[in-house]
Amino acid sequence: MVDDFTRECLALVADTSLSGIRVTRELDALIWHRGSKPQTVVSNNGTELTIMAILRWRQERAVDWHYIAPGRPMQSVIVESFNGGLRDECLNEMLFTSIRQARIGLAPWKEDYNTVRPHSGLGGRTPAEAAAIGLVAIGGLAQNLAALAGCDAFGLKAS
Repeated sequence: MVDDFTRECLALVADTSLSGIRVTRELDALIWHRGSKPQTVVSNNGTELTIMAILRWRQERAVDWHYIAPGRPMQSVIVESFNGGLRDECLNEMLFTSIRQARIGLAPWKEDYNTVRPHSGLGGRTPAEAAAIGLVAIGGLAQNLAALAGCDAFGLKAS
């Protein structure tokens, strides 16, 4: 799960399969950990994301859910880019012999992605730095651009 605004990898879940119920548990864990729910979730139309468990979850939590058009991965370019990097840099480079080993192997990659790698779309900041300065959907584009430039919401440079 990737935050579109901060590019932060919020969760990397390794398992033999991911049911809709499992996805909702992971989303609830993220909400508990972060202290707030997402305004909108964007996903593909995979079976695990369109079943009743997801529909019930989003209704009970009043979270908008946007499904990208089938066969249109460019509508989710941030996640597609993230998935490509994960595949090229981690999954194609390591041989996991168990789910436990996969979980252990994914954790350092996620930490490196979030805290070490700067992103040009974040003004050269890492996803963790972007999250720390408050890049959020609610603040809107102007606030996000000001935060990237090191300014406050009024465009004044922070001292």
